[in-house]
Amino acid sequence: MKMEVERGVQANIGSLSHSNEQVEPEAAVRTCHNGTVSEIPTIDLNDPDQERLTGAIAEASQEWGIFQVINHGIPSELINKLQGVGREFFELPQEEKEAYARPRDAKDIEGYGTRLQKEAEEKKSWVDHIFHRIWPPASRNYRFWPKNPPSYREVNEEYANCMRGVVNKLFRCLSLGLGVEGHALKEAVGGDELEYMLKINYYPPCPRPDLAPGLVPHTDLSSITILVPNDVPGLLAFKGDRSIDVNYIPNALIVTIGDQIEILSNGKYKAVLHKATPHKEKTRISWPVFLDPPADMVVGPLPQLVNGKNPPKYEAKKYKDYVHFKLDELNKKWLLF
Repeated sequence: MKMEVERGVQANIGSLSHSNEQVEPEAAVRTCHNGTVSEIPTIDLNDPDQERLTGAIAEASQEWGIFQVINHGIPSELINKLQGVGREFFELPQEEKEAYARPRDAKDIEGYGTRLQKEAEEKKSWVDHIFHRIWPPASRNYRFWPKNPPSYREVNEEYANCMRGVVNKLFRCLSLGLGVEGHALKEAVGGDELEYMLKINYYPPCPRPDLAPGLVPHTDLSSITILVPNDVPGLLAFKGDRSIDVNYIPNALIVTIGDQIEILSNGKYKAVLHKATPHKEKTRISWPVFLDPPADMVVGPLPQLVNGKNPPKYEAKKYKDYVHFKLDELNKKWLLF
């Protein structure tokens, strides 16, 4: 029986001018920065055919573990604001950012941190970041929410409120795709206590991208990760022996399946192996939200999916124990610090 998901180690073209403007799925995916056509599935989350939508999400999660969603209902203006306030924070003087630093003795990951190196002679991570929970409201620790720019708090709270609809629809479709009730997966990761952990990754131009791999290939510890990128390439997904560039679609959300959904589905859905890299000339920024079960939530294969012919492939354990077990085997400096 598996103890944990084993793959890896644990991430402007313009914008639509109106929040109700629709993107055509067949026109959304074109080319990546290396000139090859992206094969990452793109799914219209506003598809009125619920059976087709469920099938598309289930197939993408089973075959890829990653997909992009368009027409998701989060206004493009709000995504632009989210990107704007995040960028403004990382452009502040270093001493202002350090006011939100993660305490050295903290057991939690919330707060600001940096792995930028002045000299690019050794292979190092090349990223500034900040973590803080945005949902549920009771989990928010405003000690780690920047006060500058002044609209940062308002924008992030509004984004969290809007994201809830996307999260609920994804969990429902993933559950139905497994042949279980629509509420099954969300309840299995905490229901209304599911935590939305926002991380902003800030990769400034890097003089030696070959020596600064960003984040090494990893799967996410979370159940699902929902990511807003900027228009600078740098996210790679792995499928078999191929690495595939995840191309930029204005205002789309990138959805990755994490370890907990793979475990709950007893391996039917796959946590995607992926990595992030900096750019030599441009600043790359991303806004992933990790949907984490509460620390004491026990996560294991759904009982509805296991039987004598399909035994559990993963051991049920508390989420905090899973995280500790996995991170113990990893080099934490590549992931969090």
